[in-house]
Amino acid sequence: MRRGRSLLVTGTEGTGVPVAITGGPAGDQRPAEDQEDPRIAELREAVTVLRRALAGLPAALADRDLAEEELAALTALLSGPAPSPAALSGPLLRLAATTGSVSALAPALARLRAAVELFGGAGGR
Repeated sequence: MRRGRSLLVTGTEGTGVPVAITGGPAGDQRPAEDQEDPRIAELREAVTVLRRALAGLPAALADRDLAEEELAALTALLSGPAPSPAALSGPLLRLAATTGSVSALAPALARLRAAVELFGGAGGR
């Protein structure tokens, strides 16, 4: 019997950025209570990617502090149970407003949006 990794690709609608969520080898799963929600894992990774892109930005960004506050807010939402789309939409919209005009951050912001959509669409729509 061959064991492989499961793969779910989703979240490309409107962003062009595929979001891949992989699982462990079949039959080698942790008990359900120990498993992290793959949507939370992807959102956590997307927050990290945007945070690193923001830190590596050579140009001054007028709203950098606001963007970092919103990333911290998203991180805080991920410490509990799966957040609602409505709870995620505010930080996402504010991040888009503060970083959306910076083309160097566009891929990271698109990944974040795709990760938020895993929770039920942009803004819960």
